Amino acid sequence: MTESDQNLPVEALPVSLLTGFLGSGKTTVLNHLLQQPGMGNTAVIVNEFGEIGLDHELVVGGKEDMVLLNNGCLCCTVRGDLVNTLRDLMMVRMRGDVPPFARVLVETTGLADPAPILHTLMGDDLTTRYYRLDGVITTIDAVNGEATLDAQFESVKQAAVADRLLITKSDLADPAALAALEARLADINPAAPRIHVENGVVDPDILFNAGLYDPAAKIPDVDRWLKEEAYSDQHAHDHHGHDVNRHDDDIRAFCVTYDEPVRLDAVEQWFDLIMLLKGPDLLRVKGIVNVAELDGPVVIHGVQHVFHPPAELADWPSDDRRTRIVFITRNVDQKMLEDTLKTFTQRQPGLAPAGG
Repeated sequence: MTESDQNLPVEALPVSLLTGFLGSGKTTVLNHLLQQPGMGNTAVIVNEFGEIGLDHELVVGGKEDMVLLNNGCLCCTVRGDLVNTLRDLMMVRMRGDVPPFARVLVETTGLADPAPILHTLMGDDLTTRYYRLDGVITTIDAVNGEATLDAQFESVKQAAVADRLLITKSDLADPAALAALEARLADINPAAPRIHVENGVVDPDILFNAGLYDPAAKIPDVDRWLKEEAYSDQHAHDHHGHDVNRHDDDIRAFCVTYDEPVRLDAVEQWFDLIMLLKGPDLLRVKGIVNVAELDGPVVIHGVQHVFHPPAELADWPSDDRRTRIVFITRNVDQKMLEDTLKTFTQRQPGLAPAGG
């Protein structure tokens, strides 16, 4: 761990990702959000202004690919790639050319695998200097959601990595079908709140501030972020039976715990191994690790093979000193992760693990 990794920059602007499959109502939700006063300190990055049907009465001024709305919300389109757009946004903010927005909302295309965008937000040096991932918001169509999950694995990944699940068109869905969809989403991603949305209407306040840091207190809120209790009662998903049409049959959500402090090199080598073996199937990983060499815990956060630089917290947030790592995975055995972690942590420094 380098010196720059020691503290996650609280002052970095939080970025939320709005994703959802085609027809899931994502654009309707975004259009509603853009009209809310609570979005006044937000910069929104969209693919095309035309897709969201901006009401011209809302537009105060425009410049190149940026539009300022009368509630103070700033919209811009993706220019080139996301890194360039985020860089340009920060430059105009620093120059005072736009209002000093306090957060960013990025809209993806309906077919997008969210992982590459999350990789950018977590792994690009320039981006992580000024921005931090706050959370992923995923829209799911209450009427066609189950069929979409069956047909498109990208939609399963969108649900699996979410911090907030917006179940749209819930007023149009059959109650039994809606209940079945909710149960399925709870299996895929047990910790994400499932929020019913009608006609795109949702309060911005319940979508944001899903990240590690409490925005009011400016301190880490690990329990709120980790939500490990949501994983404690997860079952093995075998109640569904085998269905070749279900892309999420092999999705597992669980929490790996370890009671004793662990050496930093052991944890790093363990993660190197599981990323090598199962990187694409580690859909999302969050955790707090008790490192023997450090006074405070280390927070880790990853999507597939890309992990945010580990951040050492100054203090433990509670009396619980266990290592706790929550996983949402595809075709990854929980026992394999637990056994390999035990192997690495119990061997002597400098020795290869047994069988290596």
